[in-house]
Amino acid sequence: MQDSIPKITTFFMFPGQAEEAMQYYTSVFKPSGIISIFHQEDGSVLHAVFNLKGQTFMAIDYNHKDKHPFTPALSLFVTCDSEEEIHRVFDQLSQEGRVLMPLEASPVSQQFGWVEDKYGVSWQLNLAKG
Repeated sequence: MQDSIPKITTFFMFPGQAEEAMQYYTSVFKPSGIISIFHQEDGSVLHAVFNLKGQTFMAIDYNHKDKHPFTPALSLFVTCDSEEEIHRVFDQLSQEGRVLMPLEASPVSQQFGWVEDKYGVSWQLNLAKG
């Protein structure tokens, strides 16, 4: 049914790491999975679709000289379901990445943290109050 297809989908462009990144993200977030991958002749990702916690994303590899880095000016805001989940996800995403804001309580959150992962993607992790 056409109405069930998202009208706006976040699209990632990785410098040759799209499949690796999708496998990593689907190991961090549950439930999740890779829906489809189409490869070019050289093995790079021509087009891929994956799902994290019910949200659909797309990804490709780019293989040209121009770099297009990710920036914290655009981040993915994730609502976690438990304290265990937010700590696990924060720890996994910050490995080989960098912590932009450590996990701590805030006026609007039981726990909140902001990390940039090893691919340069920025994640805001939230555990809502009560």
